[in-house]
Amino acid sequence: MTTRLLPLIALLALSTSVTAQPPELEPVPEPPALPSSVESGETLEPEITIRTRGDETVKEYRVNGHLYMVKITPMKGVTYYLVDTDGDGRLDRRSEGLENDMVIPGWVLMRW
Repeated sequence: MTTRLLPLIALLALSTSVTAQPPELEPVPEPPALPSSVESGETLEPEITIRTRGDETVKEYRVNGHLYMVKITPMKGVTYYLVDTDGDGRLDRRSEGLENDMVIPGWVLMRW
């Protein structure tokens, strides 16, 4: 009895889904036209201010008046950078070459 009833229930469910009318759909509006390419005389290169203090040269890099990097080149020694990495106005030190906070992978390949 249940084997005859199961196809009947499936047929009834299918017929109700076919006869259901979809709601009134509105047409999708056309997308807006793409803007023409913007051409301005403004360059995106940073403003660089070079200063000499004693035996070192300091280069300040600014974009729109915001200081984001300072490069310090001493007469003797390694050049280092002060960089605003997260935009909070505080400059973090970056050196050329290997840094102390650099993590070097050290996997064990073989052991005997």
